[in-house]
Amino acid sequence: MTIEAPTLAHATPAQLKLFSRTLDRMAIKVAQDEPTLGVEFPHVTAPDGSWIRMPASVSAGYTGEAWSHGNWLCGFWVGLLFASYLQTKDQKYLVWARERMRMVAQRADDPNTHDIGFIFDSSAIPGFHITGDRWYADIALQAADKLRARIVTTRRGAYLASWGPMNDPRGRRSSAIDTMANLSLLYWASNHSGDASYRLAADAHAAMTAPAFVRPDDSTYHAVEYDVASGERVRGYTFQGAGDESAWSRGQAWAIYGYVHSARETGKREYLALAERLARYYLKRLDGRVVPPWDFDATGADAHIKDTAAAAAVSSALLELGRLHPNADSGARWTQHGLAMLEGLCRDEFADEASHRGLLRHSCYSKPHNEGVDSATMFGDFFFAEALCRAALPGGLRPLSAVPTL
Repeated sequence: MTIEAPTLAHATPAQLKLFSRTLDRMAIKVAQDEPTLGVEFPHVTAPDGSWIRMPASVSAGYTGEAWSHGNWLCGFWVGLLFASYLQTKDQKYLVWARERMRMVAQRADDPNTHDIGFIFDSSAIPGFHITGDRWYADIALQAADKLRARIVTTRRGAYLASWGPMNDPRGRRSSAIDTMANLSLLYWASNHSGDASYRLAADAHAAMTAPAFVRPDDSTYHAVEYDVASGERVRGYTFQGAGDESAWSRGQAWAIYGYVHSARETGKREYLALAERLARYYLKRLDGRVVPPWDFDATGADAHIKDTAAAAAVSSALLELGRLHPNADSGARWTQHGLAMLEGLCRDEFADEASHRGLLRHSCYSKPHNEGVDSATMFGDFFFAEALCRAALPGGLRPLSAVPTL
C-alpha cells in the first residue's frame, strides 16, 4: 500500500475564523459547566436548557425484556475537554480531562455494549494522542479487547453484536448501524499494538454490514437480526427511527462515518464507494438543508423535528472523505459539502444563550422514547467539536492518519 502525505481541509480564511471563534465559545461553555457537574456527566439537555446528568458507571443491560443503553455518552465530555485544551492551550482542561477519565476508565471492562467504542475513541485515544501518556493508551486497548470480544462468526461472515451480554441470544443475534461508528477504536488498537486481530474484526463487521443493512436505494436499517448460524438477515428493524423501513437520519450518518473510516484504515475502494453512495443518499434527502429531520420519512409534526447531531457526524465524515479521496476534484467537492454543513451549524445552531448549556440546539436523541427531543446531546456536541478540529486544527484531536492509495 502506497502512503501519501496527509492533506488539510481547504477552508476559506472566513470559515477558519468562524470555526476558531466557535471553538473559543465551546471552551468557555465547557469551563463554565465542568465545576457544576460533580461526579456525573452531561447526557442531554432538559427543556429549560440545563444538562440532565448521569454517572459514568451506569452500564447498558436488560431489565426483563427492556433494554437500557446506560451511559454511553460519558467519554464525549472528556473529548470536549481535550478539544478545549487544543484551542486554548490552558492546562486546566488537561487536569479536568484526566480526572474525568478516572471515572470513565471503569467502563473499559464493560462486556455489555458496542458503545464502548464511542466511549473510549472519544476520550482515551485523544488523551494519548495529545499527552503521550500511556495510561490513556492502556485504557483504550482494554476497551478494544471488550469490543473485539463481541464478534459473532457465521457461515456468511462475522459481525459485532451490539447489545447485551454475549451469552444472551437476544443481543447476540442483533447488530446496529451505530456499530460502524464504533469501529474506529478497533482500527486504532491494531495500529497502536500491531495486533491484526482488531483490524480483522472491524473489517469483517464492515464487510457483513454492507449487504445486510444497506437497502437498494442506499438508505440503511437501524438494526438487523441475524440467523447466528447462517448469517442470513432475519429482519431489519428500528429502535430510534420512525419505522422499521424508514430512513433514520442519524443511522445514515453513522453508516457514512463508519465506512469513511473503514476505507481509510483498510484501503478498500469498495468501502469508499459505499461511503459516497450513502452520502449521496443523505444529501438527496437533505434537499439543500443543513440539518436533517430526525427521520427522513417522519410525517406530520414529527417531520419538523431536526437532528443537528446527525449533521455534525456527517460534516465530520465528509471532511475526512474529502481528505482521503483519490480523485482531487471529488475530494474537494466532499470537503466543501462538509465545510458548508459545519459553517451552517456554527452560524445557525450554536447555543450562545447562557440558559442552554449544550453546544448545538435541536439534536434528537430518541423521538420514539421521547428522550432528548429538541435538545443538545453529548454525542452531537462531540462530533461537532471533532468536525471543527478536523477543519481548524487538523491532526490535533486524533492522529492524522496517512492516506492509503485507494
